[in-house]
This record gives sequence, C-alpha cells and structure tokens, in this order.
Amino acid sequence: MGMLIYDGDCGFCQWSLGWALRLGVTCEHRPAHAVDLAAYDLTFDDVIEAAWFVEGDRRLRGHEAIAATLRTSRHAPVRWLGAFVGSRAARPLAVPVYAWVARNRHRLPGASDACGLPPRDAA
Repeated sequence: MGMLIYDGDCGFCQWSLGWALRLGVTCEHRPAHAVDLAAYDLTFDDVIEAAWFVEGDRRLRGHEAIAATLRTSRHAPVRWLGAFVGSRAARPLAVPVYAWVARNRHRLPGASDACGLPPRDAA
C-alpha cells in the first residue's frame, strides 16, 4: 500500500488528513519532515507545493495523490470518489481546483501561518 506525503507544518494539510482518516483511508501517511524525501526522488520544495502519494516506483502529485489516497478507503463510496477524482474525465476540473486550494490553503479551515506558500520567485 502506498504512502501520502504532505506538508506537516500546514494546518490545512493536517486538517484535510484528519478528514481523510475519518473517511476511512488506510494508506500510510507521513509529514514531509519525517520522510527521507531523497529516497523518493522528492525535494522539500516538491512537498511544500503539493501532496505526494508514493507506491513502489510510482509517484503521484496533487489531485492524483489525493485520488490515490481516497482509493485506499475502507468505504466503497470514498474509493469511487477517488477513482473519479483521478480519472481523465475529472482532470479538467481537478487540476485547477487542486491548484487553487494549494495557493489559498492559508485561508482555508485549519490554516496556520505555515500554510502560505512563498512566492515562486523567492529563493
């Protein structure tokens, strides 16, 4: 079974994981600071910008990571939702929705100061 890697300093990410757990997801889940990111060919910047789901050689980012996480649920309707979110049919909506949530997570439930992403040109 795969593992969800998320920004453990982000209150919204933690809040979202809490909801996923209540929805019965069973995959392993770890905050980025507790994972050897290099072992998964990821950087800290990668996991600050998006959630990741890793399983074997497969790495899924953003909405695809969330879809894979939902597909591990003990509850069929949640697995179906995950299958839909990860489908080609949902992609035109799922990609911009995930991007909007990632950009605005500091304004969403559970947010903390750590939820704000630095500007892309910041180094």
